Amino acid sequence: MAVVFKLPDLGENIESAQVVSVAAAVGDYIKADQTLIEVETDKAVTDVPAPVAGKLIELAVAVGDKLTVGAIIARIEETAADTAGSEPASPAPAEPAAPTAAPAVPSVEPTPDAIAATPPPPLAPAAVGDTPAPVPEVASSVDNGRPAPAAPSVRKFAREIGVDISQVPGSGPAGRISVEDVKAFSRRMPAGATRGTPRKALPDFSRYGEIERRPMSNVRKKTAAQMETGWQAPHVTLHDKADVTGLEQFRQQYQPRVQEAGGKLTVTAMLLRIVSAALRKFPALNCSIDLAQQEVIYKRYVNIGVAADTPRGLVVPVILHADQKSVTQLSVELTEMAARARAGKLSLEEMSGGTFTITNLGGIGIGHFTPIINDPEVAILGIGRANYEPVYTDGEFRPRLMMPLSLSFDHRIVDGADGARFLRWIVEATEQPLLLAMEG
Repeated sequence: MAVVFKLPDLGENIESAQVVSVAAAVGDYIKADQTLIEVETDKAVTDVPAPVAGKLIELAVAVGDKLTVGAIIARIEETAADTAGSEPASPAPAEPAAPTAAPAVPSVEPTPDAIAATPPPPLAPAAVGDTPAPVPEVASSVDNGRPAPAAPSVRKFAREIGVDISQVPGSGPAGRISVEDVKAFSRRMPAGATRGTPRKALPDFSRYGEIERRPMSNVRKKTAAQMETGWQAPHVTLHDKADVTGLEQFRQQYQPRVQEAGGKLTVTAMLLRIVSAALRKFPALNCSIDLAQQEVIYKRYVNIGVAADTPRGLVVPVILHADQKSVTQLSVELTEMAARARAGKLSLEEMSGGTFTITNLGGIGIGHFTPIINDPEVAILGIGRANYEPVYTDGEFRPRLMMPLSLSFDHRIVDGADGARFLRWIVEATEQPLLLAMEG
């Protein structure tokens, strides 16, 4: 029987994706869970596997196509799992559907239980802007992990007026969100809280010379939107320097041991261990603000994102439960994630759930800077390039390796004194590398 395969829900409120590669051709025999296409969302490149084993009889997409969730990808003639991957010696011709048999409507979810009883009519290639049959969209709840359903039209209306639909309480059955719910939530929002400002029309730059317009990539669109959202928080940035002379000696001493485990001992990896301990001591920097409910959400877990510069743009893989891992474990995990980030192979799950972010521009030669908070987090630490400086100690100047640190935080929830104490704790811990050796 033929299975109509549609683009499944990719999670994280993702509504569309662009096809970047096709791994099979019409006539191929494929296995269940074999990658059929790769799509690029606004966060990552994601594999889309086939739901069943069988012969690919129609392919409705091509590289460059933009698909919405629920758009038709392909039609697969299902076969037994043990015969997939090898073409039968004498394939029997497909039996035509009986004229009186009405084809069942296929499910959006690509599971064998949702297979049409008879083959549907031939597929037309999916084009940009094609609209599939109405499919309920789900907005992920930021705090409790339970889905908050909203129709596509409601989601679009929320975006247009600058409302985060995941924060809107629904009044319908099972908490379903209506347009009226969005309007009511918008009226309760503090001025400038999350609502965007109207865009000012740009001048005609071509009047002054030749110009070139290039479309933004999905990653660049997401980065721009995320930075704009994060900048709406009232930022305060504190700068300090840490004497990392001893830390560098520790790094060189333990580097071979970490390499044997499959990682690379970097300053970022060591700061991951220190910052995770600091977040346990200062929970105000490991929280989020729920303006709709006028509450502060303190997280009992520590997941630290590490900003990564890749050929596709800025991505932020997240190290889960960083406070429960040793320096060696953090180094190995960070090394593996950095490799996947450069290859564009990070999954959406690997870039979700962060409670704090670290960004390191030291490798480019930058000292102090002002990092932008990664919403809905409330703080971010910037690491600059360490340089030797003369430091006056014990009656004389001595060369010490000094590393700039920049902490940006949301002043709505973190007071200046609390931010200063947090940064000073990190500086003092960084200057005691023996603690890292004792804790692994």
